[in-house]
Amino acid sequence: MAVTFVGVRHHSPACARLVRDVVRRLRPAYVLVEGPADFGGRIGELLLGHEPPIAIFGYHRDAERVHSCWTPFCAYSPEWVALDEGRAAGAELRFIDLPAWHPAFAARSNRYADAERRYAEVTERLCREFAVDNTDILWDHLFEIDTEDVAARLDAYFALLRGEAEAGPDDAAREAYMAQWVRAAAADAGDRPVVVVTGGFHKPALEALAESGEDAEWPDVPEPNAGATGGSFLVPYSFQRLDAFTGYQSGMPSPEYYQRLWEGGPDSAAAALTETVVARLRERGQAVSTADLIAARTLTDGLTRLRGHRAPARTDLLDGLVSALVNDDLDERLPWTSRGPAAGGSSPRGGTGAHPAVAEMVAALSGRRVGRLHRDTPAPPLVHHAAAELERLGLDRGGPVALKLTAPRGLERSRALHRLRVLRIPGVERTSGPATGADPVLDERWVLDVTDDGGRRTSALIEAGAYGPTLGDAAAAVLDERMTAAGTGMGELADVLFDAALCGCAAQSGRIAESIAAGIAGASDLAGLGAALDVVLGLWRHDRVLGTAASPLFGTVVAECAARVLWLVEGIRGGPRPADLGRLRAVAATRDALLHAAGPLRLDTAAALGVARRVAARTDAPPDLRGAAFGLGRALGDTSDAARAVRGAAGPRTFGDWLAGLFALARQEVLDPDASVLGVLDELIGGMGEQDFLVALPALRQAFGFFPPRERETIARGLLERRGLRGSPRALLRTQAPPLRIAEARAREARVDRALAAAGLAPEAMEAAEGES
Repeated sequence: MAVTFVGVRHHSPACARLVRDVVRRLRPAYVLVEGPADFGGRIGELLLGHEPPIAIFGYHRDAERVHSCWTPFCAYSPEWVALDEGRAAGAELRFIDLPAWHPAFAARSNRYADAERRYAEVTERLCREFAVDNTDILWDHLFEIDTEDVAARLDAYFALLRGEAEAGPDDAAREAYMAQWVRAAAADAGDRPVVVVTGGFHKPALEALAESGEDAEWPDVPEPNAGATGGSFLVPYSFQRLDAFTGYQSGMPSPEYYQRLWEGGPDSAAAALTETVVARLRERGQAVSTADLIAARTLTDGLTRLRGHRAPARTDLLDGLVSALVNDDLDERLPWTSRGPAAGGSSPRGGTGAHPAVAEMVAALSGRRVGRLHRDTPAPPLVHHAAAELERLGLDRGGPVALKLTAPRGLERSRALHRLRVLRIPGVERTSGPATGADPVLDERWVLDVTDDGGRRTSALIEAGAYGPTLGDAAAAVLDERMTAAGTGMGELADVLFDAALCGCAAQSGRIAESIAAGIAGASDLAGLGAALDVVLGLWRHDRVLGTAASPLFGTVVAECAARVLWLVEGIRGGPRPADLGRLRAVAATRDALLHAAGPLRLDTAAALGVARRVAARTDAPPDLRGAAFGLGRALGDTSDAARAVRGAAGPRTFGDWLAGLFALARQEVLDPDASVLGVLDELIGGMGEQDFLVALPALRQAFGFFPPRERETIARGLLERRGLRGSPRALLRTQAPPLRIAEARAREARVDRALAAAGLAPEAMEAAEGES
């Protein structure tokens, strides 16, 4: 067979040049490329005249899983060059790998993700042998700078990798399938050459399989199982998504550097990017002199010669720039000395803890390029539906948008925006609106940005097209996926349920409510159960806006959630500990259910009141829960003496937590001018010693945080009146420094005074000593 196999590293300029040269020299009948075979009939779409980087986005959904996978290309990707040069040579072009939905890709979101973990031992040994930090530097050293006789060196490198690594069943399935395409193309081509471009790891196996097999028929393209949906579309991609520093597994970091290397060679890339780094630093106010620039170039040239390179490699450039432009001690390793995302974060700017100059260097070599699709590129139905829907609703212009949820058009516009939000489409941000089903807010404010900056919006819409052809269908599918992922997590299910209501997805709301109902009996997460109760109760009550009118199913969920919360609350034991806001919200949601749904849902208020009294009286229950139970009892009509209860909870280590429970459930006890609770609080807190007050202060601040600003002003006015003082309540609420800092300063001063007194250095002792002398 006249078959030439070219093993490559994805996104390598050296490999791209090799592919270009081989195709130009051989002018083959077929060029076979590692890519999704189910896109093979649409390769013409890739050749419309796009501006890379772009990617093939493939998706698959069935009853068992949802999977998506990207096949990215940039100008220097060997696969992209193979297609471009193959077309120019008049070759037949074929993608020969399994489709993205195939189980062989179940663990991959990127077809070209390097499998370097399989041969890590080999590459680590090579890195030690060549005294380099990682495989990226090793690759540059071996192939990108010195391209003489690169084909033979690549063959030796990939043979070494494959010779000491086992292919798993996924790779074996892919290689067997690709080998069928190779044999069929070779048979059909006759004496004309065939060029095969695949990842270098697969090359040795494909050479052996192509020789050993007997079948020469074109293989069938696998079809998904019946009932599955899927497809593939082209999407714009970006250098940020390609960069290994942001977590992309297919390993060439600093894509802007390699783009320059592909276009002009290493000397040109180093010179241009040195200028770019200096310009970026100057833009950010860092002084970079001409002498610094000369020093950077001199140091880069010196490192190049010292490391035996004929021209500057990427790390020669970066190390030279750091040596010339960074004078401070660095707290972190330089990002390019390790593999993968930069330490401290996934930003291409080098991580959150990187030196600013280092961050700018990493960002300059990462680049800002974003691909652009040709105007004739097919798009999934969702893209067109979203554009038409937003135009119909007057949401196709940027800027602020105010919506009234009680108006039919306002509700329709809100649902469209929420569907975009659930689909994670950029440029849609809600700044205010109902936060839970129980929230009485009936209007929303949004800020829209319809500019397709960097193609992010287009890409997101194309990728969201995997879920359905319309905004409603796609949002419903995403909600179903989230519901499945939530399992029995009550809090997560509550979030999905509220989003379903906001999106107007009634069918999903019912199914999610059924999932919540099924999990109530075994639920032990009090906070999650309370979140579910809060959302379901709100949706059950506020039917006019959200369309869940007094649903019997929702009513059943409310009743069972309330009963389960009370049962769990009565079983909780524990000593002093900080207030648990999640369980306080659960008790508050139960209070709301008892106050607003007891009649229609036949909730047992008397039994709930009994639980509240028992928990409030228990000495082995956590203080916040005892306070919440007392507040629940008061909200349900208990006439116990509130002032007496407050006095009974007044220990400095528990007082604030008990009050947090009370205020979470019944803060009207403090606001009532006829009650004596405010006076008791003033007396107890005012009577605390400095140390006790400092102990109690953090919890007290948390407790009073349950009061909104206007109610805090009411409390301040009551304190002024109680003491017979005149003044502004608002002024009483303002301090020159944070209260905790003031309290800590006073406590520190007290400790200093005690230390001075113990040493006989207190002012009084000093004055007495002077008098005696």
